[in-house]
Amino acid sequence: MNVFRRVVTVAGVLAVLAAGGCAESAAESTASAGLDLTGAVTVDESLHAMLPQSARDRGFVRLVTDASYAPMEHFAADGRTIIGFEPDLAAALGAVLGIRVEMVFGDFATALDEVAKGTYDGVFSSMTDTARREKQADFVNYFTTGSAILVQRGNPRRITDLAGLCGQRVAVEAGTVQEDMLRRGQEQCGARPMTLDVGRTGADALLRLRTGRAVALLLDYPPAVALVTDSLTDAYYQLASEQQYEPGLYGIAVAKDNPALRDALQAALTRLISTGTYGELLQRWKLTSGAVTEATINAGD
Repeated sequence: MNVFRRVVTVAGVLAVLAAGGCAESAAESTASAGLDLTGAVTVDESLHAMLPQSARDRGFVRLVTDASYAPMEHFAADGRTIIGFEPDLAAALGAVLGIRVEMVFGDFATALDEVAKGTYDGVFSSMTDTARREKQADFVNYFTTGSAILVQRGNPRRITDLAGLCGQRVAVEAGTVQEDMLRRGQEQCGARPMTLDVGRTGADALLRLRTGRAVALLLDYPPAVALVTDSLTDAYYQLASEQQYEPGLYGIAVAKDNPALRDALQAALTRLISTGTYGELLQRWKLTSGAVTEATINAGD
């Protein structure tokens, strides 16, 4: 029996991308700019049936994101629409599952707690799958990357590696694997510990480097590369080196008590990988180096 009964183009905007800070703001969502993909994405009725009944009844899945990590997720020029690789992938997942996907701006540091409370169905925000986080949520893995050191253009402190951060003021976003990495690294600094300047969001942490309050910022490699290659920001920042530290897997975080949504997302991602749509999205955002070959669950370290 052919389960592909309906066809929807991804550019038909199945993902509603919201910039509001709470769940209620989703009613004021703005639509995505649409995806320029060849062909169409078909709704698989068997995968739609895997979704939790609650999601099917309300007609949407709501995911929280900190939209300050271009090219993964960031605000468009209108200040409301969230664009990037992850919103595009969310739209494609929704197209396969036959359900609207909403991405709502929220606090990264408390995102897992909000999912556990039921405020959101999941976190889709460049979140690295770690053993500690797996105690709170399950992760559908979709990308692999490491961390990078970002410094001001010219690298005035001549920082080239993590050891060079000792004795310096270093910016980092709260609740990230980079914050954990820096706190663990304090042991190697001995009598010259780092002063950690922790920002609530990625944008807050970046501002600390831009204004000179911090001399370096540790963040994910993709947004670091975007900052040093974008014509709007390349005059201000450079990589301390090309090295990626502690590579890991990103995952869509879903509550432990929601295996139906987890499995549906994994099945939909598997479909997108096999059809080539996943690869097209990576190419669009110049992220092919982080491609995964299969959709795994809780495969992080």
